Amino acid sequence: MKVIIIGGFLGSGKTTTLLNLGKHLRESGHRIAIIVNEIGEIGVDGDTLSNSGIETKELTNGCICCTLKIDMEYTLRTLATEFKPDVVIIEPTGIAFPRQIKEDLALMDVPDMSFAPIVNLVDANRFNTEIEQIPKFIMTQLEDAEILGINKIDMANKDQIKDVKAFLKQINPEAIIHEFSAKNNDQQFQKLRYLLAGDSRECHIFEKINSIEMSEVSTYSAEYTVLSQNLGSDIAATISKNILEDIKNRVLNLNPDFIGHVKISMEYPDKMMKASLTSSKGSPQIEIFEKKGNTQSKLKFLSAVTKVPKNMLIEIVENSIQGNFTKESIDLKKIEGQCNSKQFVDISNFSF
Repeated sequence: MKVIIIGGFLGSGKTTTLLNLGKHLRESGHRIAIIVNEIGEIGVDGDTLSNSGIETKELTNGCICCTLKIDMEYTLRTLATEFKPDVVIIEPTGIAFPRQIKEDLALMDVPDMSFAPIVNLVDANRFNTEIEQIPKFIMTQLEDAEILGINKIDMANKDQIKDVKAFLKQINPEAIIHEFSAKNNDQQFQKLRYLLAGDSRECHIFEKINSIEMSEVSTYSAEYTVLSQNLGSDIAATISKNILEDIKNRVLNLNPDFIGHVKISMEYPDKMMKASLTSSKGSPQIEIFEKKGNTQSKLKFLSAVTKVPKNMLIEIVENSIQGNFTKESIDLKKIEGQCNSKQFVDISNFSF
């Protein structure tokens, strides 16, 4: 069972990378399992992956390397004995250190487990802001990587990519540096598959660092039932875009150079919409996916931004969501008693 760990700061494109990599491996005959570790209690990325036809295991309520070691060990051992995958792909939260995750996994002594090189993604278009906002945290992620993936090259100019590449070479000269667009699934991205076929460097045990504290990121997530039968793609996209723009404008007053990831997933009959914002300089990005079956309309929200007090982030998010749905005359009901990580541990009912 080979373990692939794909790290990177919030909004660097981990889920898109994982989605395209997972689809390719499955189509190539591999038996794969995917573990997603969300910040907070609401699994936005897990929904996106599951609705694409790839089953996921979500570990929530914290960072893998800090608070979820027991759940992770249980999950891996259960996968190994009941599902028997030949590849397990792990997407840690964007405020985790992949190297610490690998060390913890190696100590679990799960039978027949090996590791692909640790991948850490950087957003070519946003990298300079990341270094300015949280330099110590980003530097630790970069130094730990064995493959540094410069992602989103379709959104950056050649000079930006050149500067990022030069910086990465200076920080981690031993790492393989690879440029690609995971979203476009370009030829360079396809080469990443082959890079992941090799083995990683030997594991060295370092002093543990609290990645959540170092990241200086405040997070807040919530889930709502949407009390309307008329929610469709146009209305969902309009509301989501307005919410993200509203949050962006309010957070700008507190931190003009914020980065992170603000994500919305909205389910409605036969469709799922995902909207995201990754920085003060960016614009909302919206994707719509086909979804099997009619489900009750619902909204999941995850916000994680740098250097904004958590109480103020919660106030901004709640006001933005409620205000923009009220403008469309649509009522919401907040779901209390959100997901407990223990609920995600039992994978006996998974159909891979």
